[in-house]
Amino acid sequence: MAPPADNEVVLEFRFFKVYKDSRVQLVWPECPKVPPSTDLITGVQSKDVMILTEPQVYVRIFLPKLKSPDQKLPLLLFVHGGGFVMFSPSAIPYHVLCNKVAADANVIVVSVEYGLFPTRPIPACYEDSWEALQWVASHADGSGAEPWLNNHADFGKVFLGGDSGGANISHTLAFRVGSIGLPGVKVVGMIMVHPFFGGTEDDKMWLYMCPSNSGLDDPRLNPGLEDLARLGCERVLIFVAEKDSLIAVGRNYYEKLKKSGWKGSVEIVENEDEDHCFYLLDLNSEKAVELLHKFVSFLKQD
Repeated sequence: MAPPADNEVVLEFRFFKVYKDSRVQLVWPECPKVPPSTDLITGVQSKDVMILTEPQVYVRIFLPKLKSPDQKLPLLLFVHGGGFVMFSPSAIPYHVLCNKVAADANVIVVSVEYGLFPTRPIPACYEDSWEALQWVASHADGSGAEPWLNNHADFGKVFLGGDSGGANISHTLAFRVGSIGLPGVKVVGMIMVHPFFGGTEDDKMWLYMCPSNSGLDDPRLNPGLEDLARLGCERVLIFVAEKDSLIAVGRNYYEKLKKSGWKGSVEIVENEDEDHCFYLLDLNSEKAVELLHKFVSFLKQD
């Protein structure tokens, strides 16, 4: 007969609590998921593709309605949020969001399913997302494993983007591109919606989720000016929300990026009277429509 579990909570964070026997219990319920499909209204097709088998990493690709069989489209690698512990490309809010962005911006969206804590502690999320970006790049010469990318992706117009923790991961991708390159691919821009970085009470949570961390100055948590100066893109768009506990760190990233010596252009947009990732609750609300319009305009800008 198994001994009773020790139910004494020794650590409690925003998204999970840790028991004395090291069990981790997530606080938020799992979000309902939807299978890939063809959207009858927008014509956007989606499908799931496994890009790694060990560990298992997949992407959900969204292909907008084509005007011609050989049409080339910009590509957005999207990294979902969720505090590094929840959500996926198949979670309803993110599937709907990526479907809409693909349709409105007329871009291919590749949404990354990365490893989540506690099953796969940080840095799995960063490594899986980098694997996904490298997988995308493997199609640049037209000989990759996925026909949608071989036939229709314009690798001279690739974007990175994400919200919350996904925006944090997007930053690390842009830094890697700027540091070691991504052959055959030009990363034009990065979109960060309500990004997570160090400087709040959630720092301790991130450090716990990343056993191999280097403290509060870990560059993934708190990127320095030298790292920011090496971002491998030309344009950055940052959204912050007035009622979001992360607004200060988003503004701080913006100010540090401007001071870093990075040669690109950066813009920051504040969503007034709104909280963290509010648009996921209703993409048709007035403020969500404004945010998405700006998001789409950034992708369509030449």
